[in-house]
Amino acid sequence: MKVLLIGSGGREHAMAWKLSQSSKISELLIAPGNAGTSQLGENIAIGVDDHENLVKYAVQQNVDLAVVAPDQPIVDGLCDKLRASEVPTFGPSAVAARIEGSKIWSHNLMTKYGIPTAKSQAFNDSDEALDYGRSRPEGSLVVKADGLAAGKGVILPETYDELESAVCSMLDDLAFGDSSSHILLAERMEGPEVSVFAFVNGEHVSAEIATCDYKRIGDRDTGPNTGGMGAYAPPEFWNEQLAFEVRSEILEPTAKALEIEGSSFSGILYAGLMITKSGPKVIEFNCRLGDPETQILMPMLRSDLLDICIAVSDNRLDSFDVVWSNRPTVFVVAVSDGYPGSYSTGYEIKGVENASNHGIVFHAGTSALARGKLITSGGRVLGVSSSGNTIAEARDASYAGIANISFRGINYRRDIAERAVQD
Repeated sequence: MKVLLIGSGGREHAMAWKLSQSSKISELLIAPGNAGTSQLGENIAIGVDDHENLVKYAVQQNVDLAVVAPDQPIVDGLCDKLRASEVPTFGPSAVAARIEGSKIWSHNLMTKYGIPTAKSQAFNDSDEALDYGRSRPEGSLVVKADGLAAGKGVILPETYDELESAVCSMLDDLAFGDSSSHILLAERMEGPEVSVFAFVNGEHVSAEIATCDYKRIGDRDTGPNTGGMGAYAPPEFWNEQLAFEVRSEILEPTAKALEIEGSSFSGILYAGLMITKSGPKVIEFNCRLGDPETQILMPMLRSDLLDICIAVSDNRLDSFDVVWSNRPTVFVVAVSDGYPGSYSTGYEIKGVENASNHGIVFHAGTSALARGKLITSGGRVLGVSSSGNTIAEARDASYAGIANISFRGINYRRDIAERAVQD
């Protein structure tokens, strides 16, 4: 089979790594890819936002399956356009992708169908939002941009001044463009966070898997939100009872609600949850695999990823068993100095081969020059995913790997999975 994988980050490198292991693949094309994906298939110089040329290329190449990985093209309807051109496609429709593309739409869906989530209020006027915000206890709200914001559209203000700054930045200054022309002020929940993933076809939900990721740039969850600084699985607090609650109260009801609303979901559903004293509640939904979670999910996926994608594309996931490993896995991300703010690129990356002795090196913001020289080309540059008999063993291996990598201004968190190994 000829497969076209669309995307360029660490998630896509991990998916390409897993897809390339399938005996059914004859040719793997990645658009646009990165230095890591170029070692697994052929990179195609078409950007993820160039829908016209992506569809044209898929048709011309007689692609057997297109796999759309990033959120923006999914929300913008690329999967629909590919299917309209008779290209078999893995990924949800634009109407189903509203579950990620609009936090307000998603919140209304959950409220209508009784899916547990935080109490929230939508606003498009900053004065009204601030009046509401000041009527609530200081530090009790989360400010969320309605649309996509590269994983950075959520702010947790501790004071009224910080609340005003966040609200005005989003609504008045449009800090995230149209994505923040509307916002949600959500009740701040307390408890451990967990990311739960399952493949979904209509009302059918596959076996789920739980991970924990790290969004803040600094150790002990300090500093601004990023696209993700690391992840581990399985969570130390995850158990069969909690998995049952999440499945029966959140995953399956959400899939059914989408079906009832004429927004049938086909792809991977990602539920970001808070495990509160009153049970698991949804922080947000995403319509695709997460990054950096994918870099641990792909090594933990025992089933053939291509087989799963084909089953979902053919609407027969109900006849396919998705099997996950429970082997502890840890992933640590190395980023450019200044990320998630402004940063420079073009710096040589060294030590990848030595790092590979300790785990799998997944590329994100990398480019390859002549004679195999690697340089940085993004904020999140690469990371090391390692497995072990215990979380501690996996963690030690991941950090041993990342210690071998160097580039100017390299930065990474030192506390990924630390809480899972403390006595």
